[in-house]
Amino acid sequence: MKKNLLLLLVVAFLCSACSAPGVEDYADNTPRFVAEEFFSGPMKAYGLVKDRGGNVTRRFVAEIDGSWESGRGQLREKFEFDDGEVQYRTWQLVPADSDTQSIRKYAATAGDVVGTSIMSVAGNAVFMRYILQVPYKGRTINVNVDDQMFLVAPNVLVAESKLSKWGFNVGEIQLTIVK
Repeated sequence: MKKNLLLLLVVAFLCSACSAPGVEDYADNTPRFVAEEFFSGPMKAYGLVKDRGGNVTRRFVAEIDGSWESGRGQLREKFEFDDGEVQYRTWQLVPADSDTQSIRKYAATAGDVVGTSIMSVAGNAVFMRYILQVPYKGRTINVNVDDQMFLVAPNVLVAESKLSKWGFNVGEIQLTIVK
């Protein structure tokens, strides 16, 4: 019994030591991301969709238009994939309470997103997790999305989205947004 408990404690410690950095780890990084500034006006995005083995399965270009009114943001997105498919998504962003001064939070919703996501911003980083409803073989499936975005220049945001289902990696999206 003591061996099992000790083994469990060692595994828990090792797992916690390997945890990924949080958005707060980037609080001092610049250029500083300000959602109301970057997500205003026209933007263009270029991206790749990869399967779980890392193979590029699709490419896309997206037109994005952002606007803010009374502190609330809206991002209208049009994705055009290399196979001819076109997808639309409109995000609503509403400032939310933050736990600390170094992290700004926004409640984020969209028509094909299950529930409300929290977009967290610190320094040059933007992190968001949500469940996306994805068309797949004539039906819709829910896919977990873990977005990590970094402002690398005042007008360039680089993003990586890890896609999972039932805890298993099913792919990723790499994306660059240019303002």
